[in-house]
Order: sequence, then C-alpha cells, then structure tokens
Amino acid sequence: MPFKRATLSELRDQNRAFMQSELEAVGQLLRFSNLKVLADMDAGMAHLHYAYLDYIAKQSTPFNATDENLAGWMAMKSVYRKPASAAQSPSAQAKGTVGAILPAGTVLNRSDGYQYTTDTELIITTTGYGTASVTAVLPDISDDVTGGGASGNAAAGTILTLDSNAPGIENQVTLLVAATGGADIEDEEDFRSRGLLAFQNPPQGGSDADYKSWAQAVSGVTRAWVKRRLNGAGTVGVYIMCDNNSNGGFPVGTDGISQLEDWGAVKATGDQLAVADYIYPRQTDTAIVFVCSPIQKTINLVIAGLTDADSTIVAAIKTALTDLFFDAAQPDGTGIVYLSDINLAISSISGTAGYILNSPAANITFNTGEIPVLGTVSFV
Repeated sequence: MPFKRATLSELRDQNRAFMQSELEAVGQLLRFSNLKVLADMDAGMAHLHYAYLDYIAKQSTPFNATDENLAGWMAMKSVYRKPASAAQSPSAQAKGTVGAILPAGTVLNRSDGYQYTTDTELIITTTGYGTASVTAVLPDISDDVTGGGASGNAAAGTILTLDSNAPGIENQVTLLVAATGGADIEDEEDFRSRGLLAFQNPPQGGSDADYKSWAQAVSGVTRAWVKRRLNGAGTVGVYIMCDNNSNGGFPVGTDGISQLEDWGAVKATGDQLAVADYIYPRQTDTAIVFVCSPIQKTINLVIAGLTDADSTIVAAIKTALTDLFFDAAQPDGTGIVYLSDINLAISSISGTAGYILNSPAANITFNTGEIPVLGTVSFV
C-alpha cells in the first residue's frame, strides 16, 4: 500500500494535538500563543523533511530520476544526453569583385536574427561568385535552455546578410544547399526513454534493439526502426525520423550507407549520413547498414454528418488522428492502421456523435518504408 504523505495542514493539527496531550490542564491553544507558534513551526520543518524524502525517493530509480541524477543512472549504461548541435550548409554563395575575400569566421545574419559563420575563406572567382561552407552559431544556453540548435536549420535559398561590410563583397549571401543537422538539447523524457531501452535491452552485438539505440543516440533523431535484409542478404535497413525539425519530422538528406564504408553502395548524405557514420564503428563487421528516410503515405479522410463542427472539434479530430498515425508508424512493412482505430480516435472527441466515415473504407496497409501521415480531412 503506498505511503500517504500528510499535508502541511494535517501536520499542524497533529502537532497542536500532540502539544496539548503532553501538557496538563491545557485548553485550546490561542492564535498567537507560544505553544501554537512552536507547534506550527515544527510542522513546517517536518513538511520540508517529508518533501526532501519524496525527492530522494524520486531519484532512487531511473524511472523517476531527474536532472543530474537521471544522467548518473543513464551513465551506468553509457547513455548520455544528446547536446545541442549546430546546423551546417556545405555551400553558401556570395557575389562580389573578382579576388575579393570573405574571411573564415565571418558572421552572417538571418532575417530573424539567427547567426551563422563561414567555415572557410570565401574567394570571389572569375565568375563573380564564391562559395564557402557555413555553420550556425548555437545561442548561449543561459538564454535558451534548448540550445536553439534546431532553429538553425534553413532551406536552400535562404538569404543571409553580412554582419559587417567586407570590401568587394555584396551584402547578401545565399544558401545554395540547405543548412541541416541542427538539433536542440535532448528532451529529458526522450533521454529517459533511451536510457530505459538500454537497461531493458543489454547489447547483443547487433540486434534490432542495438541498431535502434545507436540511431537514436544521434542528435536530432527521435524515432528509429530496423528492417532486416532491406537490400538483400547481409544488409540492414535503419529508418529514422527527426520529429523536431522543420521538415515535417522526415530527415533531410539522402538514403545510403556510411562514407566510412568501402563497399560500393550509394553513400548517404545529411541526417542519414550522420546516423550511418555513427553506427558504422559499432555495427557487426559483416553488415551493410542502409540508413533511410521513411516514405510518406498521405491518408485523406472524408467524414459525413459533421458539417456544423466548429474549429475546436475539427482541430481535436486532426490531433487525435495525427497521434494515431504517429503511434502506428512501422516502416518495416508490417504497419497497418485499422479502420476501427480511426473510428475510435474520431468518436473519442466530444461533439462527434452521429458522424459517418466515408473514406477510408477499409484497413490501411503499408509497403516497406511507408508510414502514415495525415492529409486532408473533409467534412461533407
């Protein structure tokens, strides 16, 4: 039976009653009497002690521990909280006078104030243009506890401006290739989930749980699935999602194997490459690991009988369906979304009584690599 912690009011009443019972011929304690003040003070101290004991109990298992205590538990399994990582673009272009140089480390500003720096010198060639790689500047963690790394991701074509003028260089710099790889500090519950996975699944030299754990150890990766023999005997497919990015959660890059692998398959790029390179030194020697992005399978719904549904009901229906599809995602080819689950998600929303689901009309199955994504929800 769980221990019921007394409230501060209960402790005060108990202390006052105990004080009265220990003294002879004592009536009701007066409001500002010394005895009542002492009883209440002692109750307050006891309440603080109970709170500290609660805190100690909470830190005693990895299921409930927080902050540095959680980090200590997870370190026992060599699982560490993923720090913020900076977004990078391999190619940013500037226009200027032939021979003009933009030094490495030059600060560039995005329209919202986020900053980047050039990794190498940018030299204007005879074409009138020059390129260099750039890296986002992580905000001071004292100002942004997330590390702000995900905010540094930017699409190709994003315009950056020089923080200070450079001779012979025009003010605008354009990202020719998207800035990717930026991620915030790992959420504490995601960190806990990875750590518990390590406790529950001891390393087995290349099991499904090992590949999943390795993939999720990379900054920005939030979900991972394993498909054995994805491209034939000896191959392993690892599908990843980066749910906190600005690409709908899908990784930014191309599928393939690690650049460290000397076998002749297509090398991955972007987020997929980061995962492939992390897995390569940890995997079994004989495996060829392909890191892939799931394929989006859009599910459109047509619902009858709710033409008067207000925006709150519509938003709640879409949220419920999005959560259902998130949980049902399984790109190994076994995924299925049951029609009954769709109906359950809709009917659980207040105000949907009497609806009719016109489409889809049957359970939804998926090919290897596909996961469900909510499309349009039409009301007729």
